[in-house]
Amino acid sequence: MIIRLADCPSQSWKNGLGRTREIAVQPSAAGGGGFLWRVSVAEVDSAAPFSSFPGIDRQIVLLDGAGFTMTLDDGRVHALTTPFVPFAFAGEAKVDVALAGGPTRDFNLMLRRGHVRGGIEAWRDAGPHTTDAATVLVYGARGTIDCADGTLRPGDAWRPSSGAAALTLHPGALALVVRVEAVA
Repeated sequence: MIIRLADCPSQSWKNGLGRTREIAVQPSAAGGGGFLWRVSVAEVDSAAPFSSFPGIDRQIVLLDGAGFTMTLDDGRVHALTTPFVPFAFAGEAKVDVALAGGPTRDFNLMLRRGHVRGGIEAWRDAGPHTTDAATVLVYGARGTIDCADGTLRPGDAWRPSSGAAALTLHPGALALVVRVEAVA
C-alpha cells in the first residue's frame, strides 16, 4: 500500500509546540500513546522542546533544511544537520532544540521499549533492492522509487504487504527503510 504524505493530516505535537504528519502506526487503531511503533514526519520551525514519550525509543532523521542541535537532559548534544543519518534517543528524555537555520522537516520512528525494536536504514544505491520480513515501511526521501504497488515520489511511503518485496531506486533516489521486530 502506498501512503501519500499529502493525505496524512497535519496534527499538533503531543506538547502542542509543533506539527507532525503521522504516516503509519501499529496497531492501526492505536490512539494517543498506545502504539507499538509509529512513523511520522515533523515540521520544526521554532526552537520548541520535543514532546516526552516515556517508554518509547526514538530515532530521528533530518529530511530538509539546515537542521538543529538537540541538547538532551543526559548531557549529550547532537547536531542533526546531516540529512538522512539516523540519531537514536530515549523518548522520555528532555530535548531542547536550537535551529541551525530556518524551518526543517524530520522523519521519526518511535518504538515501544520492551515490546519491539528496530531502526531506520538509508538506501542510496540505484537499482533493485529487496526488503525482508521485518520491513514495515519504505519512505521515499529523494528521487523516484518503483515498488510492487506503484511509484514513490519524495514524501510517499510504501507498506510492503508481507515478507520479501522488490523495489527499484532510480539514480539519485534515496529510501528510508524502517525495520521493526518483536522483542523475544
